[in-house]
Amino acid sequence: MTRVALLFAAAALTAGFGIPARAQDTPPGDAAAGKRIYLTTGCHYCHGSAGQGGAYNSVAPSLAKTAMPFVGFKFQLRTPGGDMPAYVEAVMPDQQVADIYAFLQALPGRREAKDIPILND
Repeated sequence: MTRVALLFAAAALTAGFGIPARAQDTPPGDAAAGKRIYLTTGCHYCHGSAGQGGAYNSVAPSLAKTAMPFVGFKFQLRTPGGDMPAYVEAVMPDQQVADIYAFLQALPGRREAKDIPILND
């Protein structure tokens, strides 16, 4: 496969196309361990302590209840763009990636403005 084709495939996986990960494609993860890893590795500095997104040097997307499939999530961790550091398997084994993914999937995610009382006063 050419480099351009690989980059396109990776972009498609990373984008997620709004398709939720299928259970059989996602390895089992431990959300409690994932929270600990997420916080100790510094993910929260850019993505927020509840995965709500934010900015450090540039905009960091929301990760709470991500629609990105696990394979795309792992690819983004391994080969990120921009300011995000790469977490190669020697630094963060696949099980830890699965644990972080489980933590992010356990978060409530974004709500519609109409569902936030203070915004409806």
